[in-house]
Amino acid sequence: MDQTITQWLNSPAGHTPVLDGIMLTVTSFGVPLMIVAVIGQWWSKADRLHVRHTCVSAGLTFLIGLGLNQIILLFVQRIRPYDADITHLLVPPSADWSFPSDHATASLAIVAAFALHGLARRTILLGLMAFFVCWSRIYVGTHYVSDVIGGGVTALLAALAVAVFYREGSKIDRFVTRVF
Repeated sequence: MDQTITQWLNSPAGHTPVLDGIMLTVTSFGVPLMIVAVIGQWWSKADRLHVRHTCVSAGLTFLIGLGLNQIILLFVQRIRPYDADITHLLVPPSADWSFPSDHATASLAIVAAFALHGLARRTILLGLMAFFVCWSRIYVGTHYVSDVIGGGVTALLAALAVAVFYREGSKIDRFVTRVF
């Protein structure tokens, strides 16, 4: 089923120039744009300290999630779908393994952090951005659907860990959110 859905989502690739252009742009600039969106929240006027805590949490979740991916890659060495002749590749081939998707982890880590901190409107906007980033990774042929799901699980685990260990109002939180 994973291969079938991956093929279906990748099937327009190379045949629909406008969609190809959109997906190539999203896959290249989606995560950096999300990072810029989080950084921009630092100067929020409404509920400033809570939003700043959320921004730091998002950054920590992002880094921990990507770190977890590197550990997983040591044990799960899944070939890319284009190497298995499942997808048509629109981007240069990647040198690392397929599972989990770093783009999915990075984008969904940001969403998970904002969701766990109850910032609903921001979560929805960032969630839409993350959806397109995840879709683009399958569309351009570099990931299976399950790679993206695996990245989402890694992101969620990282967000939960950060929520447990980086508490709002703690000494380190007060230092970070007030000094910077």
